Amino acid sequence: MNNRQLFLSHLAQTTDFPLMLEIERADGVYMYGPEGKPYMDLISGIGVSNVGHRHPKVIQAIQAQLDKYLHLMVYGEYVQSPQVKLAQALCETLPSSLNNVYLVNSGSEAVEGALKLAKRYTNRREIISCVNAYHGSSHGSLSVGGNEIFKRAYRPLLPGIRNVVYGSFTQLNEITKDTAAVIIETIQGEAGIRVASKEYFHSLRKKCNETGTLLILDEIQAGFGRTGKFWAFEHFEIEPDILVCAKGMGGGMPIGAFIANHNVMGAFKNNPLLGHITTFGGHPVSAAASLATIDIIKDEKLLEVVEEKADLFKKLLVHPKIKSIRNKGLMMAVEFESFEILKPIIDRATEKGVITDWFLFCDDAMRIAPPLVITMEEIKKACSIILKAIEG
Repeated sequence: MNNRQLFLSHLAQTTDFPLMLEIERADGVYMYGPEGKPYMDLISGIGVSNVGHRHPKVIQAIQAQLDKYLHLMVYGEYVQSPQVKLAQALCETLPSSLNNVYLVNSGSEAVEGALKLAKRYTNRREIISCVNAYHGSSHGSLSVGGNEIFKRAYRPLLPGIRNVVYGSFTQLNEITKDTAAVIIETIQGEAGIRVASKEYFHSLRKKCNETGTLLILDEIQAGFGRTGKFWAFEHFEIEPDILVCAKGMGGGMPIGAFIANHNVMGAFKNNPLLGHITTFGGHPVSAAASLATIDIIKDEKLLEVVEEKADLFKKLLVHPKIKSIRNKGLMMAVEFESFEILKPIIDRATEKGVITDWFLFCDDAMRIAPPLVITMEEIKKACSIILKAIEG
């Protein structure tokens, strides 16, 4: 049996129509099939490969750590250099109020930890999230998701969850002294790149302060430079109580984190002790890769060119079938009339060597979120192919 047959026979499937692209290697913005056909990855493996596939410095960091040790002990017991150096580097990118890092394996797990922490610290049980939010696929993270289509088959989920409309000032009144936390994507991703106003975030922060509610910002997609700042909340001049990150954090390795201050995070230490536990969270190889990723973003000054690259996409992607382009940096949604128009365009672009996608809760828009290392020439090439795919 070849790999495609083995894939269908023995790997669990999530749809009846998987993409079935077979990739043998990847480098920079490109992935390569068995015959050597190149595919330009314009979605970064869904927001993961912010510094490109197999960045040499990430590979070097992984190889160096392999020569020292792999897993040693469950998280939080041994002093492990990759973990503590990563935590320090993360805190250096953040306001002083966010100074304590809990390392996990993924975005969903980071959300789970953040929800537990908010409930434990506040001793409240109500959580508010947004319509069309996506925070992950585990039971807790699904509970605070905002799309019933994905939730209804798994109910009952967590009780005490209420949804409000992202960006709605009037619905901020739903936040009360019974609310443990508001969890919100700084930039809504799977809703099709929706960006609320600075005034909204200021009002949200104020309402949380007034009610003693913790503000959890989910930057699983938006963090690590994707929007042109290291953290998307920097655009809005606010600070969260808990920050959630993953995806682009690991340079291609699995890792996530939720970050708070010492006082809030200390709620996990007692009643009960070991309030949150993970075996592989902060795996030393993933932590080393993540530290290298932070260094790459800084050393290669990737943040400084995000807006220029996004502007080039918007300048070149002009066509009567394109209704609009929404973006915050290189987190982009190219809107068409319908999914029926968009899907064949995505398929043709793939055939021509450019990988794009649509969004879970917005199937009339094309997702564009390339590695931040993409060059201007590569952007021109990608846009030319997309325009040809639109023409058919």
